[in-house]
Amino acid sequence: MKNLLPDAAAFRLTGRVWVEGATERFLGIGRLELLEHIQATGSISKAAVAMGMSYKRAWDLVQSLNAQAARPLVATQTGGKSGGGTVVTPEGEQALAEFRGIQARFQEFLAEETRRLRE
Repeated sequence: MKNLLPDAAAFRLTGRVWVEGATERFLGIGRLELLEHIQATGSISKAAVAMGMSYKRAWDLVQSLNAQAARPLVATQTGGKSGGGTVVTPEGEQALAEFRGIQARFQEFLAEETRRLRE
């Protein structure tokens, strides 16, 4: 393909990968980021602020993740003595690890194909 491009070195392949369920997206880079923020802050609200999204949008994404997963990826606890909060469950941590692996392999694929594009 190099002979088709005016400056092959200036071109690279990009893309995104996500896991889709039967009717909607299950996990992608945005939901991965939301789970990471929830894990770091212990709060859907704080995670939403960190991502610049509304609490409702973040809550809807968490609900979608939990509804599609075999077991909840995020667990919430309402106020009380401990003040409530949100945790990423062990299943959520597994989903994070697996999707990070998918992302890493996908980026390797894109890098390899970019090298081929430039040959």
